[in-house]
Amino acid sequence: MRITVKHLRGQQFPAVLLLLAAGLGLLLANLPTHDAIAGVLHALIAVPGTGLDLSVEHWVSDGLLAVFFLVVAIELRHELTHGELDSISKAVQPAIAAAGGVLVPIAVYLLIAGSDASTASGWPIPTATDIAFALGVLAMFGRGLPSTVRVFLLALAILDDIIGIVFIAVLFAHDVQWLLLALAVVAVAVFWALSRLLHRHGHPVIAVLMAVVGLIAWGLVAVSGIHATIAGVMLGLVMAPVPAARVRHALEPTVNGLILPLFAFVAAFVVIPALSPSELSPAFWGIAIALPVGKVLGISLLGWVAMRIRPRGAPPALPFADLVAAGTLGGIGFTVSLLLANLAFAGDAGVRDQAILGVLIGSLVSLVLAGVFVSLRAGWYRRTAAATS
Repeated sequence: MRITVKHLRGQQFPAVLLLLAAGLGLLLANLPTHDAIAGVLHALIAVPGTGLDLSVEHWVSDGLLAVFFLVVAIELRHELTHGELDSISKAVQPAIAAAGGVLVPIAVYLLIAGSDASTASGWPIPTATDIAFALGVLAMFGRGLPSTVRVFLLALAILDDIIGIVFIAVLFAHDVQWLLLALAVVAVAVFWALSRLLHRHGHPVIAVLMAVVGLIAWGLVAVSGIHATIAGVMLGLVMAPVPAARVRHALEPTVNGLILPLFAFVAAFVVIPALSPSELSPAFWGIAIALPVGKVLGISLLGWVAMRIRPRGAPPALPFADLVAAGTLGGIGFTVSLLLANLAFAGDAGVRDQAILGVLIGSLVSLVLAGVFVSLRAGWYRRTAAATS
């Protein structure tokens, strides 16, 4: 099959590509190819005079992934101002369900791994929903589902993204250099002003200046002690709407076709430990169970409560079975969960690798459950539509 830009802008193909990239990373990490690839990933690349001296692995997770978060932030801003979350009446139901999809997985994780000091810090990992993956699975198996299910899932996943971004910014900052962070904020403000100029005048020189200022902002955040991906979030949130839409459209194929698969490969490049199930870290079990079980319980149960709250202008209530289907999709943590696993256990490679395996297993189980539940619900809607036509 010839891969086109249209495929990379779709929902199904990028999800398949992500899964294949993660599978390839896991496979090559457990073959004789491990040492050669690990040597490349751990090689240091420095930018003279900047204080940036990162491994290839970190250039991917801190650098390239910032571009992904830039695109995510642009979409967040659109949904919060003109999309599915632009009013309280629209946001209240998915917000309550999203709260369930965060709090219940945290509770499940802490119940399993919270008593061990070496693994307790992993509680944010199972809170994320991979919006691209979830929508891709919905597109594959959800033919016939009403659009309200997709809208609900989109709003839910966007709120999850906001929570994940807050976790990254607040929980994983270390030795913050406030002066550098202040300079980064100044750079972001200059970026904001340039984006307004670009919106009014559209001159290519302004676009080049924006790119330079954006790189400076990223570099300042990277050396300030805040995770570098937050720079992408800040830039995406302040960009003027029209330039932001163009940037998102231009970057989408690269993000879906290169950046996310590369990150999935690097993040999944872990050695499967030769341990019995009883010897696996509580972090593995906490994540592997909290993603499929905690997400389904949290989203479906609090989603059901949310559907009883109907402010004026709220979307139609979803049946409980549709909420369960959305909950299974919400358990596909993947991209942000992999990043959180790397951050939560950065100082313990053994636990980190098992946490990453937990993300892969939990997301895969959720993917299978989602395929089954979404197919069943879509089939029911198709039969109902056929019977009434």
